[in-house]
Order: sequence, then structure tokens, then C-alpha cells
Amino acid sequence: MSFIGEKVNMSFSIESSEVLYSKKKVTYFSANDINFLKEQASLNSRKRIRVCLHEDHNALLHEMIIVHERQAYVRPHKHPGKSESTHIIEGIVDVVFFDNYGGIESVHRMGDYASGKMFYYRMAAPIFHTMIIRSDVLVFHETTNGPFNRKDTEFALWAPADDDRAAVSVFMSELSEKVANII
Repeated sequence: MSFIGEKVNMSFSIESSEVLYSKKKVTYFSANDINFLKEQASLNSRKRIRVCLHEDHNALLHEMIIVHERQAYVRPHKHPGKSESTHIIEGIVDVVFFDNYGGIESVHRMGDYASGKMFYYRMAAPIFHTMIIRSDVLVFHETTNGPFNRKDTEFALWAPADDDRAAVSVFMSELSEKVANII
């Protein structure tokens, strides 16, 4: 499926309702493209979508433009043996870093460059982390090293799985309260 023209400047292959791959050698993003991604994220049950700018799962460098709505849950996780960088394009988010037992090590409120908040981080060590999205939508550019293998992501056992909506709601509510007391 391809979306080309005035509304969207990109051409995609679709891996799932949450994952698109750019089919172009040079990919550009405009406000129209981001708005299209926001529309698509709103249609997904997990309220998120990403465009992968790398060729496939085996690429050594993975770059993605990611859109999450406020309701999106990012289960605390870490990536042993990988680094990760995040650049906020739009929105406000609290990035929470944890110790291995679920204790909060630090919280950083981030926003786009014009917000005056921190807008970029690079994590060179495997640290459990999550996001609490404070705006209606969050748009960010993420880079990590590949290849991608789902088994390489270590999810925190002290945090609920994505599909346990009741537990996620309680977990995020409690985490938001703790973070509010820190910031």
C-alpha cells in the first residue's frame, strides 16, 4: 500500500497496523505526514504507530518516527547490548528510568526544542525505562542499533503486560502519582 501525494509524502510497506516501512531511499517528513500518522495511531487499539526508516529487521541501524497518543502504554523495558536515542519532535513526556526492582531512579520531563525542555536523550546502557505521555500526542524520532529481535527486549517483570488493561491502568495511575511527587 502506498500513500503518495499532497497529503502524504511517503511511500510505505505495511508490516502491521502499528508498523510501516518507508520504501524510499530518502524519506522526508512534513506536517501532513505527521498528521497522517496521528490519524493512523488513533485507529490502533494500542494508540501508536511507527514508520521504520531502515530497510528491515536486520539493518544495523534502526531509525523510526513514532507517534503515541496519551493512552499508549510503554511497558518498562530495557535492551541489553544496545543503545537508544530519542529526540522529541512534538508533545510533552515524562521519561522514567528505573532500577532493576522497579524503584524510580530518575524522571525527566521532555518536550520539543521550542518548549525549552530537554528534547533529546541517548541511553548507552540497558536501563529499564518507560514514558508517561503528558500531551494528547507524542511524536519522536528514535534510533537504536540492530538487528531487531523481539527476544532482545527485556520487559520488567514488576510491570503489567500490555494486554492486562486493568493492571496497566492501576500501574500507570500509581506511577503518575509517584512521578508528580518527584517533578
